[in-house]
Amino acid sequence: MTALPNQFMWPAKKFMESSSGREVFCADALVWLESQSKESLAGSSLVASMPDISEFTNFSLAQWKEWFTNTAALIMSRTPDDGVVVFYQSDIKYEGEWVDKAYLVQKAAEQEGLALLWHKIVCRVDPGVATFGKPAYSHIICFSKNIRLHDMSRSTTDVIPELGEKTWVRGMGLENCLMIANFIATQTKSTTVVQPFCGEGSLLAAAAKKGLHGIGIERSPKRAEKARHLIISDDLKSWIE
Repeated sequence: MTALPNQFMWPAKKFMESSSGREVFCADALVWLESQSKESLAGSSLVASMPDISEFTNFSLAQWKEWFTNTAALIMSRTPDDGVVVFYQSDIKYEGEWVDKAYLVQKAAEQEGLALLWHKIVCRVDPGVATFGKPAYSHIICFSKNIRLHDMSRSTTDVIPELGEKTWVRGMGLENCLMIANFIATQTKSTTVVQPFCGEGSLLAAAAKKGLHGIGIERSPKRAEKARHLIISDDLKSWIE
């Protein structure tokens, strides 16, 4: 695996736990994941939104692609066989090249032997509006080693018209977080959601709302502290920090 940039090499210097059954480690996500196994994460499903090349100042595009694919593979390798792993990713346009993160994630899934369960598109801007630095949509992609979806009556929309309210620029959006948490709560046997690169904890808050235990790993002490406390309002329409 290509070496991680120095700004991502954070030790697990703080552990935080909230009364909601949520745990947040202030640590480097890769170091934390490498210390785990499928057995230690039994009963879990994983969710990740991995950083793009803008956060890797010393990497070429080829180096970042290698890092991204290897990191996706590491996350999948720690996902229990009876759980799922969900990726939320936005493509980038870099030096005239369209970088398809869904393709990179699916390369990792093929390597790790996971099947694609669903691939949803969420609109970042209204249809018909041109964008430049990033495409007008993001991917939400779900994989599993053993789970298969046969009950078509439980299907949900594949094109999601709005992100929902975000807590910060890289947030996943409230509607997306609730959709992912609800899927894990209702269509898997998982009781815990593990999120490397958890940011400000929006997915962890949604998991708590659906009765799931949450484990987050975030290198920024400020974001990790916010991830510990963030909750969703009772009407499921806004964040409470």
